[in-house]
Amino acid sequence: MKVGEAVAEIMKREGIEILCGYPVNHLLEYAAAADIRPIIVRQERIGLHMADAISRVTSGRKIGAFCMQHGPGSENAYGGVAQSYSESVPLLVIPQGYPRRIAGIDPNYSASREMRHVAKISEHLIVPGEIANAMRRAFSNLRNGRSGPAIVEIPTDLWNEDIGTLDYTPVSRAKSGPDPADVRKAAAAILAAKRPVIYAGTGVHWAEAWPQLRKFAELLGAPVTTSLGGKSSFPENHPLSLGSGGNAVPKTVHHFVEKSDLVIGIGCSFTETNFGIKFPKGKTFIHATLDPNHLNKDVVSAIGLVGDAGLTLDALIGELSQSIKSNRDPKDVVAEITSVREEWMAQWKPLLNSNEAPISPYRVIWELMGATDPKNTIITHDAGSPRDQISPFWVSTEPMSYIGWGKTTQLGMGLGLAMGAKLVHPNKTCINFWGDAAIGFTGMDFETAVRERIPILSCLMNNFSMAIELKVMPVSTEKYRSTDISGNYADMAKAFGGYGERVTDPAQIKAAIQRGIEQTQAGKPALLEFITAKETRVSKF
Repeated sequence: MKVGEAVAEIMKREGIEILCGYPVNHLLEYAAAADIRPIIVRQERIGLHMADAISRVTSGRKIGAFCMQHGPGSENAYGGVAQSYSESVPLLVIPQGYPRRIAGIDPNYSASREMRHVAKISEHLIVPGEIANAMRRAFSNLRNGRSGPAIVEIPTDLWNEDIGTLDYTPVSRAKSGPDPADVRKAAAAILAAKRPVIYAGTGVHWAEAWPQLRKFAELLGAPVTTSLGGKSSFPENHPLSLGSGGNAVPKTVHHFVEKSDLVIGIGCSFTETNFGIKFPKGKTFIHATLDPNHLNKDVVSAIGLVGDAGLTLDALIGELSQSIKSNRDPKDVVAEITSVREEWMAQWKPLLNSNEAPISPYRVIWELMGATDPKNTIITHDAGSPRDQISPFWVSTEPMSYIGWGKTTQLGMGLGLAMGAKLVHPNKTCINFWGDAAIGFTGMDFETAVRERIPILSCLMNNFSMAIELKVMPVSTEKYRSTDISGNYADMAKAFGGYGERVTDPAQIKAAIQRGIEQTQAGKPALLEFITAKETRVSKF
């Protein structure tokens, strides 16, 4: 068996059905021969984002995979690998490397060397017979512990080398739980708290611990907020939901975090970021995380619980149930949440229902929520204004129905995420909500959606401006119009063979969304371009 055949066979045994990539990487041909579908993108980063989404929406049960050529292909891919690393997303990356005789000679780029700091594991294959060992280490790292990209760089002169008979067994997935002594300490602190708040991160998604999180919250009668990445881990139509926290937050999140005496972090890193909740100083934190390196990194952990989020919640529920014999009455907490939310929504309803033109992006969000089925929809924001506008108001009711992200924020990522989600869930409406700055980075890959038959709904807010930069670039804008951008993106979508529609009248938003969804149901990617106001208001406190 040749190296290329072995890699494809190992991927198949590990359950990989799709390989995103850009030629020339010889793995694309070997994968196709093994009935792994190659998806060819227009630029490397979007392929990595698609693979990222495959891992996310399956909670890592299916691993997203990407390959690219040596030199410029690997250089271009760095950003996408770094994005997945920042959010601990399992991602198999197989760069083609320079031939072994010149691989280490300057200025030849080595993906395994240069991406080592944005990968969980990174190897450069030199001996053909070691391919099974290298791939086993990669998959074991992808499936166990806190994850991240696994890189196996294969020199271009190695693919056709013979390895003999392949000896490979798919790796197992192991879980660990917290120390029972720490669980008892945490339970005692929770029982003593007067105003606990539960903060759920992406670890809940990876552990598929959605039922345990709900049971935990209902047992305590405690309110729940999430990180952007953790959004949809707790149903946001639940009476105890505060909504998600990011750069912009619902007032309920701000109110309860400020007044809390204990923050219970589950499956989170508490990483300090501009795109997360700003926790006030002086709070007490219980920190449950899979990675001990997160403890005391950015907040002081009064009690650390290291382990899988599901096992941790099971342990806490078991310990607390010895003292709490039935679910606490949440009446007072729910009444407080309802009161704060109603006051906040009353302030924002004029924008959410605005009839002004140019269109308010908040009106688009409101109409989009009303036109989609929460049980059969997956949506993701993009960086900048779209993220801050949609995340406080979009109500996620099903696990993994909202792909939130943002420890690093690459413009244009939402398109690839929506495409990857659609590959996994072809019967769901998969939406990316983005702006005219984001489409400038990755818009050409709408053609990939058309060519590869990935019928997503792409909702574009076009205000002909980098609106989020207006406040920080007033002189550049006034003197040189540096924040002005333009384009007719609906026509671009049509030129690529998709459905495109430009919407300028608020009264047409609902009908346009319905037409767009109908087009995707008929198998055609749709881009709805809403001409919007330069809206800079977001829900911040």
